[in-house]
Amino acid sequence: MESVLAFKRRPADISMPDDPVDLYRILALTNRGPEAVWGHQQDVLRHWHQKMPDASDVAIELPTGAGKTLVGGLIGDFQRQKYGERVAYICPTRQLARQTAARFDEYGIPNVLLINKVRTWNQADRSRYAGSEAIAVTVYSHVFNSNPALDDAAMLVLDDAHAAEGYVAGPWSLSISRETEPDAYRDVLSAVRPALDPLVYNRLSTPDTDDSQSSYVYLASPIGVTEQAVVLEQVVAAAARNDKLSTSAVHAWKLLQGHLDRCLVYLSYGQILIRPLIPPTGLHQAFSGPARRIYMSATLGDGGELERAFGRKKIARIPVPKGWEKQGTGRRFFLFPELTNDLATTPALLPEFVSRVIASSGRAVALTPDSRSARKFKASYTPASHTVLNATDVEDDLTTFTSQDNTLLLLNNRYDGIDLPGEDCRLVVLDGLPARGDLQERFLHESLGATEVLQERIRARIVQGAGRATRNNRDWAAVMVLGQSLTSYLSGPDHQAALHPEVHAEVEFGRRNSLGTSSAEVLDNLRVFQEHGQDWADVDEDIVTAREKYTRAIAPSATELQNAAKHEVEAWNAIWNGQWDWALTAVQKVLDNLTGARTPQRYAALWNYLGYSLAERLAREPGDHAYKTTGARYYRDLQRRGQTSNFLAHLVSPSDQAHAPALGELEPLDEAALRSIISHTDLHRADRFEAAISKARSGLAGTEFRAYEAGLVSLGTFAGASSSYGNDDDSQPAAPDAVWIFDDARWITWEAKSEASTTGEIGPDNVRQAQAHLNYTETERHESAPSGSIALLMSPKPNVLSAARMLAEDNIYLVRPHTVLEIFDRLVRAWRTARSRTISTLPLAALAEIFQAEDALPSQWLPLLQASPLKQQAP
Repeated sequence: MESVLAFKRRPADISMPDDPVDLYRILALTNRGPEAVWGHQQDVLRHWHQKMPDASDVAIELPTGAGKTLVGGLIGDFQRQKYGERVAYICPTRQLARQTAARFDEYGIPNVLLINKVRTWNQADRSRYAGSEAIAVTVYSHVFNSNPALDDAAMLVLDDAHAAEGYVAGPWSLSISRETEPDAYRDVLSAVRPALDPLVYNRLSTPDTDDSQSSYVYLASPIGVTEQAVVLEQVVAAAARNDKLSTSAVHAWKLLQGHLDRCLVYLSYGQILIRPLIPPTGLHQAFSGPARRIYMSATLGDGGELERAFGRKKIARIPVPKGWEKQGTGRRFFLFPELTNDLATTPALLPEFVSRVIASSGRAVALTPDSRSARKFKASYTPASHTVLNATDVEDDLTTFTSQDNTLLLLNNRYDGIDLPGEDCRLVVLDGLPARGDLQERFLHESLGATEVLQERIRARIVQGAGRATRNNRDWAAVMVLGQSLTSYLSGPDHQAALHPEVHAEVEFGRRNSLGTSSAEVLDNLRVFQEHGQDWADVDEDIVTAREKYTRAIAPSATELQNAAKHEVEAWNAIWNGQWDWALTAVQKVLDNLTGARTPQRYAALWNYLGYSLAERLAREPGDHAYKTTGARYYRDLQRRGQTSNFLAHLVSPSDQAHAPALGELEPLDEAALRSIISHTDLHRADRFEAAISKARSGLAGTEFRAYEAGLVSLGTFAGASSSYGNDDDSQPAAPDAVWIFDDARWITWEAKSEASTTGEIGPDNVRQAQAHLNYTETERHESAPSGSIALLMSPKPNVLSAARMLAEDNIYLVRPHTVLEIFDRLVRAWRTARSRTISTLPLAALAEIFQAEDALPSQWLPLLQASPLKQQAP
């Protein structure tokens, strides 16, 4: 009888392709994918293969629809086949991992899907990955974990890297909820009490609080956390031992124990978060062990966000391929309903409008920044006809949403990971500015006010969120923008300029067709867009034309932030390892790179705070008190750079107060003004002084615009501006009417509507004009405005249109003519007294005393100018 052999023989060796492009030529012979790799994909693949094959960290930017999955897959499979490397392709969600695995099947790339709980994994699939016979397609949580399931790869391909910060930091983020872990919340709050402002502790420890205080985020003093580290460790350990922590918090505790004094502690009324500023991924074998990491992203920024998120000092970048730097994927029609004439004046009609648009669209996806916003959206805007689904309903299968009509998919802080092409969804709603992630992000954005360091993240979320339903070149969807914060953000010229040119053109087109129109006209335009016929094709040419003339601008401060990022990573690695001297040296390097002309001052203030805390820690070492002087320098710079940040008001914890060095009584802005006043020797002469105040008061008391603007320039000089000037060139209508420069302490720009009537309403054009002045001045002076700089709109009109309020940013204020005169009179009285004692011979302290007595120091008159934020004005 003839025997049948069941043994599998080793296949004959097949010659290995020269590069990943050649690899796909072989795969295409038998696969179900495209016949060939697109030209721009070939450019990226060859750039990597020829110039960066051995680089440890490489980022590749390919916009949605440009085929980044195939590029990442081919790079991984080339390494697997040529060098026998284990390769893991990591996705943010299980759903995206399934989609990726399905794509790899089409492309002919051997892969195994390793998601869900590890104990459920197919062991044969795991063995194929371990034997380098297939790429493992998995999720971030299986690598970034206190007990990683995949910790032996030679190459990691990290998809959607721009959205990965939360996944990467997760293993080192111990979050405690007041609602679900009340005992642990109270115990930790009590342990860090000495590190908190007593008023803050009382606020957080009370049973109830009002909404205005509940979301504010506080930073515990790093010095105080260090002093309380033993107690804090004991409290958290007891909570973990007694099942008082969530499962994720228990896992985080495994990596944080023994290192709580190297973490920052953030507190809000509803939550406590303990985490390092930058995750110490260099010590995480599953991530740092592989020889190569490829970061795939649809939106790479310019300010070091990727390096901070992944804890890497340097990530090389392969630029966007030629042809994709301007063109995006699909077409989006942006609607700004709160800018329309009727909804701006009658906001109560907005819910009905939004509900009507959702109802007419059938399926819609709404993206909100946090759970509270999601609850409000559901209550206010959901049509009665619609079923509401959330992220957990579609995590494993999107057909739960796409198979039903009249369904709203409501996602909170999920701007990536959901692909809804074609008829799956034709409406995306973006509600609120996407800057409310974990407590650290909220602290940086809201409490510290260091918005620059989050700009990449915010832009990426907006672009990715808006593109959830436009996944290929022929796709299209409407994008409805809601909320004052997001509407104002997308109205800013600098924010628009930093967007991809395609999105920039779409946003500009949408705003132009919302402002000055009625909501009924917007609905008519939406209908034309949804029909997508010749009428739309005609106006679509406007978007294409605008797109071609735009080039994405590098955001202000991006260069400084990018240069500082590697030192930030270095500093936190040293902190984590207890190398305090090395850490302090790295902090100084961070600050050296945050001192350029376009410096993000508030973010620099945080690093000064960290430098001060490290110096104080080192000063306690036996016999070494030189660090006290170093700490005092950092503390002074902290006060100077962070003077306009809310978080400075809470640096009065018992721990900080016990160590804080004595500072001069004068605030930096006041000191800058007084030194300028002393230097204005031309006004020390009686004849020139009297002539100047007479002319200035006449101009400020009248309405003629040239005389008024000249009066503002003189007022700036009297106020102590080191440079005060106006717009003497009629050919520059965009220039401010007056600019006050107080060295590097503050800038103030003016748009004066002195000839406006005392009736009627301030419109959006006035607001756009006024808040563009800081931008104009930055461009003119080739430097960034200091932290806390403001734009002022002076107008006698009694009311403000709602559309104008929607456009207003946080740093624009409405000023009335009588306020200007009041400040002028204060300054004149102070000047007269000072001149009677000979200004040039007065000590600075004596001059300060005179101006303080008349409420004429900048710190005293500035609150008058900032008393009426334009965005908070009543209609």
